[in-house]
Amino acid sequence: MLGISSEEKVDRLWKTVAPGRHERIFALLDAARHDSIFPAVMGADCLIACLYRDVPDALVRVAPYLVEIQPKSAFADWLFRRWGDHWGILLATRARLDELYRHFRRFLIVKDPAGRRLYFRYYDPRVLRTYLPTCNAAELETLFGPVEHYLVEDENGSGLLRFSRDQGALKTERTPLLPG
Repeated sequence: MLGISSEEKVDRLWKTVAPGRHERIFALLDAARHDSIFPAVMGADCLIACLYRDVPDALVRVAPYLVEIQPKSAFADWLFRRWGDHWGILLATRARLDELYRHFRRFLIVKDPAGRRLYFRYYDPRVLRTYLPTCNAAELETLFGPVEHYLVEDENGSGLLRFSRDQGALKTERTPLLPG
């Protein structure tokens, strides 16, 4: 994000995503996006779950990871400095890690109209921000499950899109992160 320092960027992101009430913030990160993600996740001092099970070591390094984000932690700072790089999505929830793990594993593989099994990379912000507006109320209910809202970078990384549900319909709010 041009025009602001890394410290301002991290501070603005935290003010925007800071959990309310009893919500917790998690990141769903795609380790395949960059070779620095896996070591950063493994070195993070927080709750972590790999969404893939029983995979070879080579795939563990490129798997999606569910990570609880602690306010003002070194890992959160590292992650937020990379906002706009399409590394994953954030979500706010009251659920525990194990409940989220079960919920998100359900969506890793989908079938196309011909019945072929495909990976669904919903944890890529470019995929989620395009997919959610196409969902009907039942699909939103299924995809949201225990998630209060999804927090996704906008198209150019200068803002944050907050997706939530309002009486079964998708509600989208954009918060600019750049000054002006």
